[in-house]
Amino acid sequence: MSIRLTKGDMIANTIIYTILTLLVVVTLVPLLNILAISLSDSAKATAGLVTIYPLGLSWSTYTTIFKDHAILTAAGVSCQRVVLALVIDMVLVVLAAYPLSRSKKAFRSRGIYMWIVIGTMLFGPSTVPMFFTVKDMHMLGTIWALVIPGAVGQFHIILMLNYFRNIPSELEESASIDGAGPWRRLLQIYVPLSMPIMATIALFVVVGNWNAYYDGLIYSMKTSDFPLQTYIQQLVVNYDTTIRDVDQVRDLLAISNRSLTAAKLVITMIPILLVYPFMQKYFISGIMLGSVKE
Repeated sequence: MSIRLTKGDMIANTIIYTILTLLVVVTLVPLLNILAISLSDSAKATAGLVTIYPLGLSWSTYTTIFKDHAILTAAGVSCQRVVLALVIDMVLVVLAAYPLSRSKKAFRSRGIYMWIVIGTMLFGPSTVPMFFTVKDMHMLGTIWALVIPGAVGQFHIILMLNYFRNIPSELEESASIDGAGPWRRLLQIYVPLSMPIMATIALFVVVGNWNAYYDGLIYSMKTSDFPLQTYIQQLVVNYDTTIRDVDQVRDLLAISNRSLTAAKLVITMIPILLVYPFMQKYFISGIMLGSVKE
């Protein structure tokens, strides 16, 4: 059965598609501009002549970055950080959200713990006390200094517990009648049904930890401990007057700090652009269901 659109519907659809097209253009143009600058000749990039396509196509910026083997070490630190943060955050958030999603009758101290969660979310520690806390725990210069301070997201707990509350209580009651204890109900009922919100939280954790660079400056004692974002932020074009090799001089002249900055952004965006499309289908449903309490 075909549906005939009225003239008003056609006008509305035209307006909607026009707005969406403009949003796509507004989103893509800066990305294309950054990519074009990273691939352009040094002089043209510095002069600001590059728009959305490269001028004087050159791979020198990327060649210079990837010639430095330390960038692979930094990428390994970032990957290790993301994996550890994801596992720890997921485990602790699920374990915290499950009892907090119970009623006050089932968990009498629930209100106290909720105030602790909300209070720490609103009034987080500043940089100086956090640094001394990490130092006193002997974590400076280790991967745990990048993972533990932000291991549990309070906002993630709130999303998860609200999602748990939307799961029909009849499922838990049936499992209880069959003899299932709290751990079994959590692992066999709540966790499998919570994949959308878990995927949403995983996206938050991955993006947040991958893009973080400031804590690497504070807690890492040497360059080899830097995560990728911190390491790339420290990269600059250094013109060494003692260089006599013609090829090295040509490589330095072929890049500029502007094209190098653009290349940094492109490199750090690639992993997120690869991960996000696979989690997008869970993101909207997860964030909506986890934000609403029935």
